[in-house]
Amino acid sequence: MLITDKLFNFIKQCNKLTSILDDVNIPPMGILNKIIFISLTILTTNIVEARPISWSGGSTLMYKSNSMFTSYYYHYSPSYKYSIGAEYIDDKYFKDDYLNLRVTYLMDRKNTKESQRNLYLTAGVSSKSKNNFLYGVHGDWETRRIFTSFSYINKHKKIKDYSENEFQVGFAPYVGEYNDLHTWIMLKAKKDTLNNVWETYPFVKFFKGDFLVEIGSKNSHWDVHYMMRF
Repeated sequence: MLITDKLFNFIKQCNKLTSILDDVNIPPMGILNKIIFISLTILTTNIVEARPISWSGGSTLMYKSNSMFTSYYYHYSPSYKYSIGAEYIDDKYFKDDYLNLRVTYLMDRKNTKESQRNLYLTAGVSSKSKNNFLYGVHGDWETRRIFTSFSYINKHKKIKDYSENEFQVGFAPYVGEYNDLHTWIMLKAKKDTLNNVWETYPFVKFFKGDFLVEIGSKNSHWDVHYMMRF
């Protein structure tokens, strides 16, 4: 399948995800049950771990949406050490939209029999202005039962500079095989210097094969991440 076909189908899936989230007919239930209901609906209607670099020669499409922005991100990995890509941003906070050209580099990786550790550097520049750019670092450590990660991103804009901090921790309630549906129960803490307040909330992560979905909710806003690799 051509990359344009992949992109078209991916956007259709993201629009479907948006319509599911906006569906007022979802049966009344607790927020965690709603999240699980939506995530499994996506996965079982044709929906890996969410790392910013794929295998050598691999491509990744990502969709993210939260209270601050919505983004569509494609990247290609010429090597397992780095990826290059383009990210369309719909900035809800500054009421702006633009395209970022991005690169991510795997600075360190350590594998053991029980765990893996990764450390990445990332940077990007906006198509609107060379004065709009970002850089940062993020890393993760995981076993088959425990996952932890952090990220720090500095964003420079002509309007205002700010930074974003994020930490995640979670566990897998069961250990699945390669082709099984994998489930993670997670907790996320994030803060940016625009609002200057730490926000902590739960989310769930499901992945199967080359597809992943993460969904959480904070202050009546959905926090969504959907990804496919090919």
